[in-house]
Amino acid sequence: MSEHVFLRRQDSLKRKLSEQNLDGMLISNLTNIRYLCGFTGSAASCLIMSDEVYFISDGRYEIQSKNQVKGVKRFIDFGSHLKIIKDKNLIPSGSKVAFEGDHISVNTYKEFSDRLPYVHWDSTSMILEQMQAIKDNTELDAIRTAVEITDTIYSETLPMLQVGTTEKEIANHLVLRYREESDGEAYPPIVAGGPNSALPHAIPSNRPFQKGDFILIDAAAKYAGYHADMTRTAVMGSADEKHRDIYDIVKESQQAGCEAAKAGVPCIQIDRITRDYITKRGYGKYYNHGTGHGLGLEIHTEPRLSHLSDQILQTNNVVTIEPGIYLPEWGGVRIEDDLIIGEENSEILNKTTKELVIL
Repeated sequence: MSEHVFLRRQDSLKRKLSEQNLDGMLISNLTNIRYLCGFTGSAASCLIMSDEVYFISDGRYEIQSKNQVKGVKRFIDFGSHLKIIKDKNLIPSGSKVAFEGDHISVNTYKEFSDRLPYVHWDSTSMILEQMQAIKDNTELDAIRTAVEITDTIYSETLPMLQVGTTEKEIANHLVLRYREESDGEAYPPIVAGGPNSALPHAIPSNRPFQKGDFILIDAAAKYAGYHADMTRTAVMGSADEKHRDIYDIVKESQQAGCEAAKAGVPCIQIDRITRDYITKRGYGKYYNHGTGHGLGLEIHTEPRLSHLSDQILQTNNVVTIEPGIYLPEWGGVRIEDDLIIGEENSEILNKTTKELVIL
């Protein structure tokens, strides 16, 4: 990613801080640091001031940060990052500096106050997360690529789904293929057959697939740090009337959510549309999670599509639409796509069929 992209993001953050009468912000969340300067390591801080941006890490990341970090002044040293900030006089006395209240413990806040008592610390919430919710073209291209890889690997995996194959065998294969073709798996794959498919976040087991199983696979790749997210549900051997009924309800609910998702629509409304469709057909109590979430450098980002959301969809949000029905001790169905939100309609990125696949 070019330095210009990171400078634009840093300038945007500076403007938001200025609007809140803040002189700067100390960032410790590694996802937010990556978004602002490109660093992918496991230990760093980023200090944004009105006239300069500083990156602070230790000697393990001397070479990596030199190669990755863009648009900032680097400080590489051992010891507390707060000590480095104090010793280098990076924050003028009396400055009002934000910190990430969603990511900082009480003990860490106390350390801020004790080590830098001349700074006025101000807890903020979700500033960078809200910025990241609206994707630029570089981010959209990365997500598109992650979805394309996800589609391809799902298609090549379908022939492996046979009676006697275990959930773990498929999950392990997916992880291997994602790591061969991309940055790796976007999250630990969910592969669940039969009664296990009624568990929305089932952990793959040694259970072999059996005739009549719904087989739910929720798995995806990530590319350039950006996550895809896809779920498809197939049936092993043959589908009876109950299989088809449950599947069709979820499919139509999901399609209704996709059609309604566009800029200006409240997230709670998308959740209500998918949920009402399932509830009116008698399965509302078996739909036990939100309709979707944002995607980006993490698998669950802003905005959230649920009955608790007060957010409104914006152009170039990337979100999932993923209703489901889960019948205990029998099985479940979930269908999930990734969408780029547009003004008039939204782009469904996933090309994998949503027709019921009988294996």
